[in-house]
Amino acid sequence: MTEPTATARRLDRITQAVALIGFAGLVVVAFLIFYDGGARYLNAPRIHGLKDYGEVVYPLVIASCFPAVLLRQTNVTVRVFGKVGGGRLNAWLETFAALVVLAFFAILAWQFVNLTGKYADAGRTTRTIGIALAPWWWITTAIMAICVPVQFYVFVSWLRAALSNSPADHEGLSQAEIDTLGGAS
Repeated sequence: MTEPTATARRLDRITQAVALIGFAGLVVVAFLIFYDGGARYLNAPRIHGLKDYGEVVYPLVIASCFPAVLLRQTNVTVRVFGKVGGGRLNAWLETFAALVVLAFFAILAWQFVNLTGKYADAGRTTRTIGIALAPWWWITTAIMAICVPVQFYVFVSWLRAALSNSPADHEGLSQAEIDTLGGAS
């Protein structure tokens, strides 16, 4: 098991904070849904435009998880060839995969910029209570844009590991390894 670098730990704290803020938004929406369901059952006043709040919060919640997932590499991954070929082959395969994910998130972030620009130009709002979507989508787009430098860090880390035949800078950030380190101290 390898110890992550100070830069990796700092990035991890930042990305985890972003994910925690997103999770807090999800908890707020869950409480609103819980209240609305109870109010419906008790024939009490309900939340007008509840679906509109979800329309602005859910994209933020989902996007806020991506930077941490990319840094910790907890996305769905199949590592067959790296296990067969050994450490250096594994590092090169991880480098290639990190480059592909970097390209994907760069394109995705650009598409978010385009979509959000269209929302802003059209003055798009939610259907029931008319919340302007563009400001919320600009925040979501900024979070998606943060994914690009985070993934670039992962790519460079794997490239260094492949060239020097050493562990990647961010290795050891997976939850299982953090739990093991925490349990060992």
